[in-house]
Amino acid sequence: MIQKLIALPFEKALQAIGVQEHVQLNFEIPKVSSHGDLSVNIAMVLAKKLGKSPRIIAQEILDNLTFEPNIISSVEIAGAGFINLKYGPGFYIHALSKILLLGETFGKSDEGTGKKVNVEYVSANPTGLLHIGHGRNTAIGDTVANLLTWTGHEVVREYYFNNAGNQMNNLALSVYARYRQAAGDVDYAFPEDGYHGSYIRQIADELVIQYGNSLGENSKENLEICKLAGEKWCFAAIMKTLQKMNVHQDVFFNEDSLYHDGKVQRVIDDLRAAKLAYDQDGAVWIALSKLDEKLTDRVIVKSSGEPTYRLPDIAYHRDKLERGFDQIVDIFGADHIATIPDVMAGVQALGLDSSKIKVLIYQFVTLTENGEQVKMSKRTGNSYTLDDLIDELGADVVRFFFIMRGVNTHLEFDLALAREQGDRNPVFYLQYAHARITSIFTNAAENGISNTGSVDFSLLNHPAEYNLIKTLLRFPEQIKKSAQNLEPQILVEYLREVASCFHVFYHECPIMKAENELRSARLSLLKITKITLRNGLSILGVSAPDKM
Repeated sequence: MIQKLIALPFEKALQAIGVQEHVQLNFEIPKVSSHGDLSVNIAMVLAKKLGKSPRIIAQEILDNLTFEPNIISSVEIAGAGFINLKYGPGFYIHALSKILLLGETFGKSDEGTGKKVNVEYVSANPTGLLHIGHGRNTAIGDTVANLLTWTGHEVVREYYFNNAGNQMNNLALSVYARYRQAAGDVDYAFPEDGYHGSYIRQIADELVIQYGNSLGENSKENLEICKLAGEKWCFAAIMKTLQKMNVHQDVFFNEDSLYHDGKVQRVIDDLRAAKLAYDQDGAVWIALSKLDEKLTDRVIVKSSGEPTYRLPDIAYHRDKLERGFDQIVDIFGADHIATIPDVMAGVQALGLDSSKIKVLIYQFVTLTENGEQVKMSKRTGNSYTLDDLIDELGADVVRFFFIMRGVNTHLEFDLALAREQGDRNPVFYLQYAHARITSIFTNAAENGISNTGSVDFSLLNHPAEYNLIKTLLRFPEQIKKSAQNLEPQILVEYLREVASCFHVFYHECPIMKAENELRSARLSLLKITKITLRNGLSILGVSAPDKM
């Protein structure tokens, strides 16, 4: 809408003053509403090139600026050379009419057309149930993937299935110990670093049913059986939890394949060839200090022959880049922050473009109840699992609460607030707005009122109507901004604003008692509001109920 009605006249004005090449026009909404509806700094951008003061350039632009009738009510030069514009009635009429034609596709764009993006999220080791830290990872990753999809990107949602390493060995030992105890050897020692959750006993009980006491010998083969049984059980449980959150991955990448396909060894060989890997104290090191003086050389293969996690991570990111992705988005917890520069340097050392990799680091979640922190530990078994949270609060509340704060912000998950069924609960507030609009249309239908035919949007001139309209028009740009910055909370805050403007409109502008033409215009405005709320909530992975 802005492109056709406003940007195009600006482009013609720029050509008229001698600017023939394409110049990016960055329209922004002024922070102070009295400054207008849009502001553009193009005069300041061109000042050096044209050798004139921004205010003189701005005036020249204004002298050649022509809009369609009633599109813009006023244009002013402000400050050092900003050009501020106020919408006219024609802009609103045109914009609302176009949104009605767009219908359910309102908010979608082709910003990312032709760009292939890999979003990796969840990626929990199959050693236990998902906890609430995994929940925040899941909600952020899935919402980012939704945002990128809505902006036209080709998105591949990926789960990095890590079934190797010491944690899996601990799982095997834990299951085996519980198996021995369940099979009658009640005094069999449980490993110090084992997983204490009740799910380990459940896996062990299933092994007793399947194998009896035939796995009594602590052999490599029997431990492998216990590991595979634990992995299978845990991964199935993880998948069930993700289904509750309506999360579905496209690719499950198995870490083992990096070893079986020789991709880990290839990294070592290529680093050695580039003189960026060396042997010391029986271990293999990567010479990160040669790549960046701020980095320290790190072990990538221990003296025992076991790789450290940096090595498969480098191999994995090389694999993703070689699959042809234009952008790679990783969702990691704050505990990964120290290793990321090392992995990025390793990727760059292999001749790949690490700038294509964007890592979102989310801060940890504190679950509070009655003012006290609820502890979470997969190993001790004193755990509030993601399943527990979903079963108690519902997937909508859980997803919303995990993304309503900035990724870099520590999240305090307030159980009391999440349980509330009122306006203080932010997800309830949004869903209630959608449900209330639905009830209005139901009431209209019951009274034989239809909302078809032409609509005279020029009748909408109440301040509450204007505020709601202006807010709705920002929806596509808010999605783009949220997607570009990979920050779901931008869309969350915007939807809260939509709901707030709607509630003011609802209380100040009679709908069913209005004259027929005005009622029709207001019902059409409500239809657009409902579409905006439903589309926005769907991007967040939250339902838009018709009844509350």
